[in-house]
Amino acid sequence: MRSTRMLVAGIAALGLVLATPAMASAGQKHRPAPDPEVRSTEVVAPFNIDLAGKRVYVADGFANVVGTLSRDGALKPVASSAPGAAGVELSRDGKTLAFTTTEGGQGAITESGLNLWGPRGSKVYADTLAYETAQNPDGDTAYGVADPSPCVADALTAAGFPVSYTGVVDSHAYSVAQWGKRWVVADAGANALLSVDKRGGIRTLAVLPAQPATITAEMAAAVGLPDCVIGVTYRFEAVPTDVEVGPGGMLYITTLPGGPEIPAFGARGALWKLNPWTGKITRLADGFAGATNLALGKRGEIYVAEYFAGKITKVTHGKKSHYLDLANVVAVESGRDGSLWAGTTIALDPSAPQVPGTIVEIVKGAWHKWSFRH
Repeated sequence: MRSTRMLVAGIAALGLVLATPAMASAGQKHRPAPDPEVRSTEVVAPFNIDLAGKRVYVADGFANVVGTLSRDGALKPVASSAPGAAGVELSRDGKTLAFTTTEGGQGAITESGLNLWGPRGSKVYADTLAYETAQNPDGDTAYGVADPSPCVADALTAAGFPVSYTGVVDSHAYSVAQWGKRWVVADAGANALLSVDKRGGIRTLAVLPAQPATITAEMAAAVGLPDCVIGVTYRFEAVPTDVEVGPGGMLYITTLPGGPEIPAFGARGALWKLNPWTGKITRLADGFAGATNLALGKRGEIYVAEYFAGKITKVTHGKKSHYLDLANVVAVESGRDGSLWAGTTIALDPSAPQVPGTIVEIVKGAWHKWSFRH
Protein backbone atom coordinates (compact mmCIF):
# COMPACT_ATOMS: atom_id res chain seq x y z
CA MET A 1 0.00 0.00 0.00
CA ARG A 2 1.42 3.35 -0.95
CA SER A 3 0.47 4.83 2.44
CA THR A 4 3.19 2.58 3.84
CA ARG A 5 5.55 5.48 3.20
CA MET A 6 3.78 7.61 5.82
CA LEU A 7 7.07 8.47 7.47
CA VAL A 8 9.48 8.60 4.55
CA ALA A 9 7.27 10.03 1.83
CA GLY A 10 4.95 11.78 4.22
CA ILE A 11 7.61 13.58 6.20
CA ALA A 12 10.45 13.79 3.71
CA ALA A 13 8.57 14.68 0.54
CA LEU A 14 5.45 16.35 1.81
CA GLY A 15 6.09 17.66 5.28
CA LEU A 16 2.86 16.10 6.50
CA VAL A 17 1.98 16.72 10.13
CA LEU A 18 2.40 13.42 11.95
CA ALA A 19 1.86 12.77 15.62
CA THR A 20 4.51 10.75 17.40
CA PRO A 21 2.83 7.81 19.19
CA ALA A 22 4.16 6.97 22.63
CA MET A 23 5.79 3.68 21.71
CA ALA A 24 8.92 4.01 23.84
CA SER A 25 9.68 1.27 26.34
CA ALA A 26 8.61 3.04 29.50
CA GLY A 27 9.58 1.42 32.77
CA GLN A 28 12.65 -0.37 31.46
CA LYS A 29 15.93 0.02 33.27
CA HIS A 30 18.65 1.53 31.12
CA ARG A 31 22.33 2.12 31.48
CA PRO A 32 23.35 5.76 32.00
CA ALA A 33 22.84 7.53 28.69
CA PRO A 34 25.42 9.76 27.02
CA ASP A 35 24.85 13.49 27.17
CA PRO A 36 24.54 14.83 23.61
CA GLU A 37 25.93 18.25 22.79
CA VAL A 38 23.78 20.38 20.50
CA ARG A 39 25.75 21.60 17.50
CA SER A 40 22.92 23.22 15.57
CA THR A 41 19.35 24.36 16.03
CA GLU A 42 19.21 25.85 12.54
CA VAL A 43 17.96 22.79 10.69
CA VAL A 44 14.43 21.68 9.98
CA ALA A 45 14.51 18.03 8.94
CA PRO A 46 18.07 16.62 8.77
CA PHE A 47 17.15 13.26 7.27
CA ASN A 48 20.76 12.15 6.82
CA ILE A 49 24.19 13.16 8.08
CA ASP A 50 27.64 12.27 6.75
CA LEU A 51 30.81 12.67 8.80
CA ALA A 52 33.58 13.33 6.30
CA GLY A 53 36.85 14.12 8.03
CA LYS A 54 36.50 17.57 9.54
CA ARG A 55 33.20 18.26 7.83
CA VAL A 56 29.64 17.31 8.72
CA TYR A 57 27.32 17.14 5.73
CA VAL A 58 23.57 17.45 6.27
CA ALA A 59 20.64 16.79 3.93
CA ASP A 60 17.77 18.96 5.18
CA GLY A 61 14.67 17.76 3.38
CA PHE A 62 12.34 20.53 4.52
CA ALA A 63 14.80 23.33 3.78
CA ASN A 64 15.63 21.67 0.42
CA VAL A 65 19.34 22.12 1.00
CA VAL A 66 22.48 20.02 1.32
CA GLY A 67 25.23 21.74 3.24
CA THR A 68 28.08 21.54 5.71
CA LEU A 69 27.78 22.42 9.37
CA SER A 70 29.48 25.63 10.45
CA ARG A 71 30.84 26.37 13.91
CA ASP A 72 27.92 28.67 14.64
CA GLY A 73 25.42 25.92 13.79
CA ALA A 74 24.39 27.28 10.42
CA LEU A 75 24.40 25.16 7.29
CA LYS A 76 26.73 26.39 4.59
CA PRO A 77 24.91 25.36 1.42
CA VAL A 78 26.63 23.10 -1.08
CA ALA A 79 23.43 22.47 -3.01
CA SER A 80 20.99 25.24 -2.17
CA SER A 81 18.26 23.95 -4.46
CA ALA A 82 17.87 20.30 -3.52
CA PRO A 83 14.13 19.56 -3.34
CA GLY A 84 13.28 16.83 -0.86
CA ALA A 85 16.95 16.24 -0.04
CA ALA A 86 17.26 13.09 2.06
CA GLY A 87 20.50 11.14 1.59
CA VAL A 88 24.03 12.52 1.51
CA GLU A 89 27.54 11.06 1.42
CA LEU A 90 30.96 12.31 0.37
CA SER A 91 33.12 9.79 -1.46
CA ARG A 92 36.09 8.44 0.46
CA ASP A 93 38.51 10.26 -1.83
CA GLY A 94 36.64 13.51 -1.16
CA LYS A 95 36.02 14.14 -4.85
CA THR A 96 32.34 13.31 -5.27
CA LEU A 97 29.33 14.42 -3.27
CA ALA A 98 26.30 12.15 -3.60
CA PHE A 99 22.85 13.26 -2.50
CA THR A 100 19.28 12.23 -3.21
CA THR A 101 16.38 14.50 -4.15
CA THR A 102 12.67 13.92 -4.66
CA GLU A 103 9.92 16.18 -5.96
CA GLY A 104 6.18 15.76 -5.73
CA GLY A 105 3.78 14.50 -3.08
CA GLN A 106 2.71 11.16 -1.72
CA GLY A 107 1.32 9.06 -4.55
CA ALA A 108 2.43 11.68 -7.09
CA ILE A 109 6.23 11.70 -7.15
CA THR A 110 7.26 13.62 -10.26
CA GLU A 111 11.04 13.30 -9.99
CA SER A 112 13.46 11.32 -7.85
CA GLY A 113 17.09 10.37 -8.17
CA LEU A 114 20.71 10.46 -7.10
CA ASN A 115 22.92 13.47 -7.76
CA LEU A 116 26.68 12.92 -8.19
CA TRP A 117 28.63 16.17 -8.08
CA GLY A 118 32.27 15.65 -8.92
CA PRO A 119 35.47 17.52 -9.75
CA ARG A 120 35.55 20.54 -12.04
CA GLY A 121 31.82 21.09 -11.78
CA SER A 122 30.77 17.72 -13.20
CA LYS A 123 27.19 16.77 -12.38
CA VAL A 124 25.59 13.38 -13.04
CA TYR A 125 21.96 12.59 -12.30
CA ALA A 126 20.76 9.01 -11.91
CA ASP A 127 17.00 9.09 -12.53
CA THR A 128 15.57 6.44 -10.21
CA LEU A 129 11.98 7.28 -11.15
CA ALA A 130 12.73 6.63 -14.83
CA TYR A 131 14.41 3.36 -13.85
CA GLU A 132 11.44 2.38 -11.69
CA THR A 133 9.05 3.18 -14.52
CA ALA A 134 11.00 0.95 -16.89
CA GLN A 135 11.93 -1.90 -14.52
CA ASN A 136 9.66 -1.80 -11.42
CA PRO A 137 11.92 -4.13 -9.36
CA ASP A 138 9.16 -5.29 -6.99
CA GLY A 139 6.62 -5.69 -9.79
CA ASP A 140 6.48 -9.44 -9.13
CA THR A 141 6.23 -9.15 -5.34
CA ALA A 142 2.79 -10.00 -3.95
CA TYR A 143 1.36 -7.65 -1.34
CA GLY A 144 -1.94 -7.53 0.47
CA VAL A 145 -4.12 -10.58 1.12
CA ALA A 146 -3.96 -13.78 -0.91
CA ASP A 147 -7.41 -15.14 -1.86
CA PRO A 148 -9.46 -12.77 0.31
CA SER A 149 -13.08 -13.54 1.07
CA PRO A 150 -15.68 -11.06 -0.24
CA CYS A 151 -16.08 -9.66 3.30
CA VAL A 152 -12.32 -9.12 3.66
CA ALA A 153 -12.00 -7.58 0.21
CA ASP A 154 -14.90 -5.19 0.77
CA ALA A 155 -13.67 -4.20 4.24
CA LEU A 156 -10.12 -3.50 3.11
CA THR A 157 -11.33 -1.50 0.13
CA ALA A 158 -13.65 0.57 2.31
CA ALA A 159 -10.79 1.29 4.72
CA GLY A 160 -8.45 2.35 1.92
CA PHE A 161 -6.19 -0.72 2.02
CA PRO A 162 -5.26 -2.27 -1.33
CA VAL A 163 -6.57 -5.83 -1.27
CA SER A 164 -4.22 -7.91 -3.42
CA TYR A 165 -1.57 -6.30 -5.59
CA THR A 166 2.00 -6.38 -6.80
CA GLY A 167 4.55 -3.59 -6.57
CA VAL A 168 3.44 -0.44 -8.32
CA VAL A 169 5.61 2.14 -10.05
CA ASP A 170 6.92 4.50 -7.39
CA SER A 171 10.34 5.90 -6.53
CA HIS A 172 11.69 7.82 -3.56
CA ALA A 173 15.49 7.83 -3.56
CA TYR A 174 16.11 8.28 0.14
CA SER A 175 19.53 7.24 1.52
CA VAL A 176 22.84 6.66 -0.25
CA ALA A 177 26.15 4.98 0.58
CA GLN A 178 29.35 4.48 -1.37
CA TRP A 179 29.95 0.82 -2.21
CA GLY A 180 33.30 0.25 -3.88
CA LYS A 181 33.29 2.25 -7.10
CA ARG A 182 29.51 2.40 -7.12
CA TRP A 183 26.77 3.88 -4.97
CA VAL A 184 23.87 2.12 -3.29
CA VAL A 185 20.54 3.92 -2.99
CA ALA A 186 17.81 2.87 -0.58
CA ASP A 187 14.70 3.62 -2.65
CA ALA A 188 11.77 3.91 -0.26
CA GLY A 189 9.24 4.02 -3.08
CA ALA A 190 10.60 1.09 -5.07
CA ASN A 191 11.12 -1.04 -1.92
CA ALA A 192 14.54 -1.86 -3.33
CA LEU A 193 18.26 -1.20 -3.12
CA LEU A 194 19.67 0.21 -6.35
CA SER A 195 23.28 0.19 -7.49
CA VAL A 196 24.43 3.30 -9.37
CA ASP A 197 27.70 3.76 -11.29
CA LYS A 198 29.60 7.01 -11.78
CA ARG A 199 27.84 7.65 -15.09
CA GLY A 200 24.39 7.32 -13.52
CA GLY A 201 23.69 3.80 -14.76
CA ILE A 202 21.30 1.95 -12.46
CA ARG A 203 20.67 -1.70 -11.73
CA THR A 204 18.68 -3.50 -9.05
CA LEU A 205 20.75 -4.88 -6.22
CA ALA A 206 17.94 -6.32 -4.06
CA VAL A 207 14.21 -6.12 -3.44
CA LEU A 208 13.19 -6.09 0.20
CA PRO A 209 10.89 -8.98 1.15
CA ALA A 210 7.23 -8.31 1.89
CA GLN A 211 6.39 -8.06 5.58
CA PRO A 212 3.46 -10.31 6.58
CA ALA A 213 1.43 -9.40 9.64
CA THR A 214 -1.60 -11.16 11.12
CA ILE A 215 -4.43 -8.70 11.77
CA THR A 216 -5.42 -8.78 15.43
CA ALA A 217 -8.63 -7.58 16.99
CA GLU A 218 -6.80 -4.51 18.32
CA MET A 219 -5.37 -3.69 14.90
CA ALA A 220 -8.75 -4.14 13.22
CA ALA A 221 -10.49 -1.91 15.74
CA ALA A 222 -7.84 0.80 15.38
CA VAL A 223 -8.46 1.20 11.64
CA GLY A 224 -12.16 0.36 11.60
CA LEU A 225 -12.04 -3.12 10.10
CA PRO A 226 -14.79 -5.70 10.82
CA ASP A 227 -14.32 -9.05 12.55
CA CYS A 228 -13.94 -10.97 9.28
CA VAL A 229 -10.49 -9.40 8.85
CA ILE A 230 -9.22 -10.61 12.24
CA GLY A 231 -6.71 -13.41 11.78
CA VAL A 232 -6.07 -12.56 8.13
CA THR A 233 -2.43 -12.23 7.03
CA TYR A 234 -1.64 -8.99 5.22
CA ARG A 235 1.65 -8.74 3.34
CA PHE A 236 2.86 -5.19 3.87
CA GLU A 237 5.62 -3.53 1.87
CA ALA A 238 9.10 -3.25 3.37
CA VAL A 239 10.25 0.35 2.98
CA PRO A 240 14.05 0.83 3.09
CA THR A 241 15.11 3.99 4.88
CA ASP A 242 18.87 3.70 5.24
CA VAL A 243 21.79 1.68 3.92
CA GLU A 244 25.34 1.49 5.25
CA VAL A 245 28.36 -0.49 4.05
CA GLY A 246 30.02 -2.68 6.64
CA PRO A 247 33.10 -4.93 6.72
CA GLY A 248 33.59 -7.02 3.61
CA GLY A 249 31.19 -4.89 1.64
CA MET A 250 28.12 -6.25 3.45
CA LEU A 251 25.13 -3.91 3.42
CA TYR A 252 23.04 -3.02 6.46
CA ILE A 253 19.53 -1.69 5.97
CA THR A 254 16.70 -0.30 8.08
CA THR A 255 13.11 -0.67 6.96
CA LEU A 256 9.73 0.66 7.91
CA PRO A 257 7.15 -2.13 8.09
CA GLY A 258 4.48 -0.77 5.81
CA GLY A 259 0.98 0.09 6.92
CA PRO A 260 -0.02 2.31 9.82
CA GLU A 261 2.72 2.91 12.39
CA ILE A 262 0.42 3.34 15.34
CA PRO A 263 0.54 1.67 18.77
CA ALA A 264 -2.15 -0.86 17.89
CA PHE A 265 -0.03 -2.21 15.05
CA GLY A 266 3.07 -2.47 17.23
CA ALA A 267 6.69 -1.67 16.48
CA ARG A 268 7.41 -3.59 13.27
CA GLY A 269 10.47 -1.89 11.78
CA ALA A 270 13.51 -4.07 11.09
CA LEU A 271 17.28 -4.15 10.66
CA TRP A 272 18.75 -6.30 7.89
CA LYS A 273 22.08 -7.52 6.56
CA LEU A 274 22.44 -8.11 2.82
CA ASN A 275 25.16 -9.99 1.01
CA PRO A 276 25.16 -8.00 -2.25
CA TRP A 277 26.92 -10.77 -4.20
CA THR A 278 24.62 -13.66 -3.29
CA GLY A 279 21.46 -11.67 -2.59
CA LYS A 280 21.04 -13.36 0.79
CA ILE A 281 19.24 -11.08 3.20
CA THR A 282 19.12 -11.73 6.94
CA ARG A 283 16.93 -10.05 9.52
CA LEU A 284 19.24 -9.02 12.39
CA ALA A 285 16.62 -7.46 14.67
CA ASP A 286 13.06 -6.18 14.60
CA GLY A 287 10.53 -4.45 16.80
CA PHE A 288 11.61 -0.90 15.93
CA ALA A 289 9.12 1.98 15.99
CA GLY A 290 9.92 4.08 12.94
CA ALA A 291 13.41 2.82 11.99
CA THR A 292 14.56 5.75 9.89
CA ASN A 293 18.37 5.50 10.02
CA LEU A 294 21.30 3.41 11.21
CA ALA A 295 24.97 3.83 12.07
CA LEU A 296 27.71 1.20 12.30
CA GLY A 297 29.90 1.31 15.40
CA LYS A 298 33.60 0.47 15.55
CA ARG A 299 33.06 -2.69 17.61
CA GLY A 300 30.35 -4.27 15.53
CA GLU A 301 27.45 -2.55 17.29
CA ILE A 302 24.69 -0.94 15.23
CA TYR A 303 22.70 2.13 16.24
CA VAL A 304 19.13 2.50 15.00
CA ALA A 305 17.14 5.74 15.08
CA GLU A 306 13.53 5.06 16.10
CA TYR A 307 11.55 8.13 15.13
CA PHE A 308 8.21 7.13 16.62
CA ALA A 309 9.79 5.89 19.87
CA GLY A 310 11.96 8.99 20.22
CA LYS A 311 15.13 7.04 20.93
CA ILE A 312 18.27 5.44 19.56
CA THR A 313 18.61 1.70 20.11
CA LYS A 314 21.88 -0.22 20.05
CA VAL A 315 22.03 -3.67 18.49
CA THR A 316 24.93 -5.95 19.42
CA HIS A 317 25.04 -9.45 17.90
CA GLY A 318 21.29 -9.24 17.29
CA LYS A 319 20.48 -8.17 20.85
CA LYS A 320 18.77 -4.80 21.31
CA SER A 321 19.49 -2.42 24.18
CA HIS A 322 18.39 1.10 24.96
CA TYR A 323 21.05 3.67 24.10
CA LEU A 324 19.62 7.19 24.18
CA ASP A 325 16.26 8.93 24.42
CA LEU A 326 16.13 11.60 21.71
CA ALA A 327 12.78 13.08 20.69
CA ASN A 328 12.09 13.36 16.94
CA VAL A 329 15.33 11.57 16.07
CA VAL A 330 15.44 10.87 12.36
CA ALA A 331 19.14 10.39 11.60
CA VAL A 332 22.17 8.80 13.24
CA GLU A 333 25.69 8.60 11.81
CA SER A 334 29.07 7.32 12.94
CA GLY A 335 32.54 8.48 11.92
CA ARG A 336 35.72 6.53 11.34
CA ASP A 337 37.14 8.21 14.44
CA GLY A 338 34.47 6.67 16.67
CA SER A 339 32.27 9.76 16.79
CA LEU A 340 28.49 9.48 16.77
CA TRP A 341 26.05 12.18 15.69
CA ALA A 342 22.30 12.42 15.27
CA GLY A 343 19.68 14.69 13.73
CA THR A 344 16.20 15.53 14.96
CA THR A 345 13.31 17.18 13.15
CA ILE A 346 11.19 20.10 14.21
CA ALA A 347 8.10 19.24 16.25
CA LEU A 348 5.63 17.99 13.64
CA ASP A 349 2.70 17.54 15.99
CA PRO A 350 1.09 21.00 16.41
CA SER A 351 -0.25 19.98 19.81
CA ALA A 352 3.25 19.20 21.11
CA PRO A 353 5.73 21.79 22.43
CA GLN A 354 7.35 23.41 19.42
CA VAL A 355 11.07 22.71 19.20
CA PRO A 356 13.61 23.29 16.43
CA GLY A 357 15.37 20.61 14.47
CA THR A 358 18.84 19.87 15.78
CA ILE A 359 22.18 18.29 14.99
CA VAL A 360 23.74 16.75 18.11
CA GLU A 361 27.14 15.25 18.82
CA ILE A 362 26.71 12.20 21.04
CA VAL A 363 30.21 10.71 21.09
CA LYS A 364 33.10 13.06 20.35
CA GLY A 365 35.86 12.23 17.93
CA ALA A 366 38.59 13.92 15.94
CA TRP A 367 36.06 16.12 14.11
CA HIS A 368 35.12 17.73 17.43
CA LYS A 369 38.75 18.32 18.36
CA TRP A 370 39.87 19.92 15.13
CA SER A 371 36.74 21.79 14.11
CA PHE A 372 35.79 23.29 17.44
CA ARG A 373 39.11 23.57 19.27
CA HIS A 374 41.35 24.98 16.55
